[in-house]
Amino acid sequence: MTRFDRAGLIAVFIALAAPAAAQDFGKGLAAYGAGDFEAAVEEWRPLAEQGDAYAQSNLGLMHELGEGVPQDNAEAARWYRLAAEQGIAEAQSNLGDMFLVGKGVPQDLAEAARWYRLAAEQGIAEAQSNLGDLFLVGKGVPQDYTEATRWYRLAAEQGHAQAQFNLGLMYKSGDGVVEDFAEAVHWYRLAAEQGRASAQFNLGLMYMRGDGVPQNETEAVRWYRLAAEQGSAEAQLNLGIMLANGYGAPVDYVSAHAWLNIAIANRLEQAVVALEELEGLMTREQIADAQARARVCMSSGYEDCD
Repeated sequence: MTRFDRAGLIAVFIALAAPAAAQDFGKGLAAYGAGDFEAAVEEWRPLAEQGDAYAQSNLGLMHELGEGVPQDNAEAARWYRLAAEQGIAEAQSNLGDMFLVGKGVPQDLAEAARWYRLAAEQGIAEAQSNLGDLFLVGKGVPQDYTEATRWYRLAAEQGHAQAQFNLGLMYKSGDGVVEDFAEAVHWYRLAAEQGRASAQFNLGLMYMRGDGVPQNETEAVRWYRLAAEQGSAEAQLNLGIMLANGYGAPVDYVSAHAWLNIAIANRLEQAVVALEELEGLMTREQIADAQARARVCMSSGYEDCD
C-alpha cells in the first residue's frame, strides 16, 4: 500500500499553502517522524477539516494504521476520498486499495480501477502495477493484455519489483507483447535483484533450461537458493533435485534431503517422491543429519541453512 512521501508532501504543501498552515503541517510531520502520532493528529486534523488535501491524505493513513487514533477503515476511506477528490495521487491509490478488498467501503473493483487509473496517470507506480493486475484478469475493467503490459511497464520502469516480475511473465508467455525470452530474463533479473522470490525462482528456471540466456546450471542453483531461502517451496524442490544430482553444484545428498524435507513441510507434495528416492541412496546417519539441518533452517527463518 502507498505510504505518503513525507519530504515530497511538505515541499509541495509549503509551496502552495499559507505560511501558518505550512508551519502547522510541518509540526505534524515532525511529530510523526518522532513517533508521536497523537500530536501529529492534533496538528493535521484541523487542517484536514479546513479542506487541506495533504492533511486529509495523511489522516486517512493514520486511521488505516491506527496511529494516534483508533484503527478505523471507514474513517480512513472517508479521509482518503476527500483528498483523492482534490487530486492527491497517494490518496487515490490508497482509496483504490480500499475498494479492491472492501476495507471501509463495499468492495467495488470498478471503483478500484477508477481510482488506480487516476493515481497511475499521475505516475504512482503501485497504482500502475495494480491497474495492470486488473486488466490482466479482467476485474473492474475489460480484460486486455496489452493494457496490462502497458501499465506494468510504466511501473517496472520506475523500479517496482512486482511489476518487473509481471512484465517478465508477459514476455515469457507472449501475452500483450511479442514473446521474447531475453526480455523476460531482463525483467525477472531486475525483480530478482530486489529480492522478489518468485522472480528469483523463474530466473533459475530460465538458466536451467537456457531460455533467453545461455544454459548455466550454476546460475540456476544460485537463484534457486536465493528463492529457497525466502521460503519458495518450488525453489526448495528444484534446489534439492539439483544438489542430489550434482547439477550446478557438487553432489550433496544431505543438503538435498534437507531442502526436499523443507519443501514438504511447506506443503509441496511433489517433493515426497524425490525425497523417498533420495533416501534410498543415503545412510541413516546422513538422513538424521539432513533432518536436523532442515529443522535448524526452518526454525532460524532460513537464516541458518548451510
